[in-house]
Amino acid sequence: MMTAMVLPLFHRLRQMTLVRYILASVGALAVDMGTFLALSQLGAAAILASALGYTLGIVTHWLLSSRHVFIDQIAASGLARTRQKAMFVVSALIGLALTTAIVGTASAHGIDPRFAKLVAIAASFTATWLLRKKVVFR
Repeated sequence: MMTAMVLPLFHRLRQMTLVRYILASVGALAVDMGTFLALSQLGAAAILASALGYTLGIVTHWLLSSRHVFIDQIAASGLARTRQKAMFVVSALIGLALTTAIVGTASAHGIDPRFAKLVAIAASFTATWLLRKKVVFR
């Protein structure tokens, strides 16, 4: 009885673009944060660790988004696909700029970079979701 109720709900959630985007973001965030924390532990400057982590997260996010999130909105090939990839990178660079600005500013003011990174994650997620949903994969 419980399975009969849960499976349709799970199937419906899987069909929702935002849910798939959140899951892709969690995967990209794991790469981003793992890199950020590892580089920080190795003594890298917070702003550098943040930027490199975010960059690896961008690559991860494109792979997950193009294969599992915006499947029906992916341009087939050629110039349209190249344009879409370029717009994805631009949206990611906007997120990167937000991330590095937030972490860099907070660190310069003595705020724990890990806390700043959490704030940056929320700001970057919101900005890139809106850009990708409304512009890149419209």
